[in-house]
Amino acid sequence: MKKNLVLSAVLLSITIGYSQKNKNAYELASPNGQNKIKFELVKNAPKYAVSHGKTEVITPSDMGFLLKGNENLSSDFEVKSVKNTSFDETWEQVWGEKKNIRNNYNQLSVQLQQKSGNKRKLEIQFRAFDDGIAFRYVYPKQNVKDSIFIMDEKTTFNLKEDGKAWWIPANRENRDEYLFKDAAVSTLDTVLTPLTIESKSGLALSFHEANLVDFASMTLVNTTGTQLKSDLVPWADGVKVRVKDTFTSSWRTLQIGETPADLITSYLILNLNDPNKLKNTASYFKPYKYFGIWWGMHIGKYTFWESDKQGATTKHAEEYIDFTAKEGFHHLLIEGWNKGWTPAWYENHMHMFSFTKSADNFDLEKVVEYGNKKGVALIGYHETGSNLINYLKEVDEGFALYKKLGMHSVKIGHVGSKLNMKENHFGQFGVNYFRYILEKAAQYDLAVLYHESIKDTGERRTFPNMVSREAARGQEYNAWSEGNPPNHLTIIPFTRLLSGPMDFTPGIFDVEVKQGFPGKRVHGTAAQQLALYVTIYAPIQMMADLPENYEGKPALQFLKDVPTDWEDTKVLEGAIGQYITTVRKDRSSADWYLGTITNENARDVNVALSFLDPNATYEAQIYADAEGTDETHNPAEIAISKKTVKASDSLKLHLGGAGGTAIRFKKL
Repeated sequence: MKKNLVLSAVLLSITIGYSQKNKNAYELASPNGQNKIKFELVKNAPKYAVSHGKTEVITPSDMGFLLKGNENLSSDFEVKSVKNTSFDETWEQVWGEKKNIRNNYNQLSVQLQQKSGNKRKLEIQFRAFDDGIAFRYVYPKQNVKDSIFIMDEKTTFNLKEDGKAWWIPANRENRDEYLFKDAAVSTLDTVLTPLTIESKSGLALSFHEANLVDFASMTLVNTTGTQLKSDLVPWADGVKVRVKDTFTSSWRTLQIGETPADLITSYLILNLNDPNKLKNTASYFKPYKYFGIWWGMHIGKYTFWESDKQGATTKHAEEYIDFTAKEGFHHLLIEGWNKGWTPAWYENHMHMFSFTKSADNFDLEKVVEYGNKKGVALIGYHETGSNLINYLKEVDEGFALYKKLGMHSVKIGHVGSKLNMKENHFGQFGVNYFRYILEKAAQYDLAVLYHESIKDTGERRTFPNMVSREAARGQEYNAWSEGNPPNHLTIIPFTRLLSGPMDFTPGIFDVEVKQGFPGKRVHGTAAQQLALYVTIYAPIQMMADLPENYEGKPALQFLKDVPTDWEDTKVLEGAIGQYITTVRKDRSSADWYLGTITNENARDVNVALSFLDPNATYEAQIYADAEGTDETHNPAEIAISKKTVKASDSLKLHLGGAGGTAIRFKKL
């Protein structure tokens, strides 16, 4: 059967997937014919354009690079050869939001060579998928023996029409921890990807990159009108990329949907990464939920450092382990366990932490042993403070300690505006550092959770020990800042989450944060916090609140039930910045789960249950905003009810302002 599928795809590439308009122009279509890429040389310069059906999406746009010495690698080319291929397979994720993913595309590879000077060669590979397009540059080994310094990338994306872009700024002190804003594409400055756009044509678009290895991250800058240009994040000396002999850029990606919801169930980014290189990940990592000695530090109940309010003590750890085991969970994160924490640790960006020595009043070995007796595994924690000179000296010892103690997960933080006080997290230095640590962790059977990290570009397919990351403005901002506005959670599924899993740390029941800093709170309801376990995907999900805020609460049952590994995902409806309704099927049972959330506006949502098995009956276990509840009126009140339903039914749900509903559909 698989051979037949591949053969069909090859035939399709001959009839639809590829055609030549003239000597220097070539066209590539996706398997369903909807997305088309046109490539041509115009006055010896490479250009490409993209269309979706009858809609022009990108008009002819520039390609290539500027090298050191003002050498132009974007003109004076001739086509040496062209090759078209087709590919169709279905592969299985080790863990994920969807178990089986189809990877089906047509590819056009164009070999170019400059006609004068160093006669440099450059290959451009294009792929057309039914859910978007991608291209990358491959600079092969050639007669010119020198180091290559890329000073600029010439790639542009000339959007045919303006549209509303959902964006956060690039190259700022807080990295990617900013609130998304919406503005016309024509008004943007330099922004991070994923960049999601609601085009005037009605299409939903998202620009990003995939399989970023030994290259600089791509940001986008508006240059003129609706033209966006690739702007590579530089080294401290201004060079964008430095390599020897050869390079392969990340894939420049454009996901295309008829609606914004289509973008969420596109797996184009994953499909552009290499298959799994780690065959043993499943032996030490299974998706899970975890508690943490964490929120208490952020709200000021505890300190990260040694003090009379120290959070990471052996006594507190054993209390948290007892609670974790009592409630039937098996993982606990403890931050601040090690030497080096001070009240001003985050102000000194070359701070010196130890990754092997326990803080006063904390005994790592004793806590691990106590956890083992209770069936609770510890999650390791390394805060580098962006002082990688110090961290790289100790990382092997730190990882070896965790392996010796039987620990298999590590959270690694990088608080600071620059790595080593000079390099950007998103530059080639940062790209290579984060990949190096990921591969190093795999050698010690460690799954990695990055905070203050580079963006996700799909490497979890190749290295499934890359389980989650922050890379956005998370829950902790609700503890000590003005907080995240209600619409934040209705924006990130269509933007940040398109790149991959996020450790948002949901699950706050005490949304008014009565033990916290005066006036600080979560800008939403407790029912909405439950729904986030479905609307925000991650294979590990924190239950972020204090144990005493869960104790005796019936809604804790939903957190016990909701899985973190899924057979399938569907987005039933949604509008960026307004609301979203997502359903996911458990990989280990016949149950489905629903999460729906709204912005500051109350909303009635009518959910058709056609995603359920038509031959079965289900018990809908509903956790909703209590009557009259919204962000400012009894936001912690959750109404729990049950109802017998079938696939032919629909449910009408009322969401309070900044509210939500979470449902387990238990197959009877």
